[in-house]
Amino acid sequence: MKIKEAQQIYREQVRAYQEQKHTLSERLKKVQENRKIAQNDEEKAMFSKDAAVLELSIKELDDKQKEYQDYLSELTDQYGAYWNATVSGQQADAYKEYAEEMGKIMEVARRIMKGARVPQADEKKLMDFSYELYQAAKTTGEMVRRQKEREGKEEEEYDTLWGDEEEKEYEDPQEVAENATAAADGPELVSPEETLAGVFVAGE
Repeated sequence: MKIKEAQQIYREQVRAYQEQKHTLSERLKKVQENRKIAQNDEEKAMFSKDAAVLELSIKELDDKQKEYQDYLSELTDQYGAYWNATVSGQQADAYKEYAEEMGKIMEVARRIMKGARVPQADEKKLMDFSYELYQAAKTTGEMVRRQKEREGKEEEEYDTLWGDEEEKEYEDPQEVAENATAAADGPELVSPEETLAGVFVAGE
């Protein structure tokens, strides 16, 4: 089962148990009030018995609800783990791409400084990165080129360092986390009514 689906199912379970507990707690208050104003010992004993059954019922519901809440906490941890792993991988890629980009830009500057010709697109990358570095490279390159011309050396020419670039698409961390498979099966799904049926059978 996917984490998102499991979270929805078990949240619904917790909500159903919370509502049932609220209903029984209201009934318990009334029973306790009636016990206080009971006319005789027989009535008091009856209300005490009802109160005891209701308290036991609320405790059973509370225990079962805690099971579901604990599993929801596990699912939240799993969700966070998948989210963090996805984001970390993307950050590592981004750092790697940034380092590669910087390496290419510095190589373009080096080529220009040694008087070589580079594609206009590569020059623009350098200019966009740092106009000052671009100007320094061009000035140095011009001096070197003139020197090479005087010495009769051929001018070097380079192909682009970038080529056809495709923008990398990254997965949405939320989608990855929601659609990951839950690591363990959750507690058995039992309705509040089924849980209460066991209490009343035991209390008979």
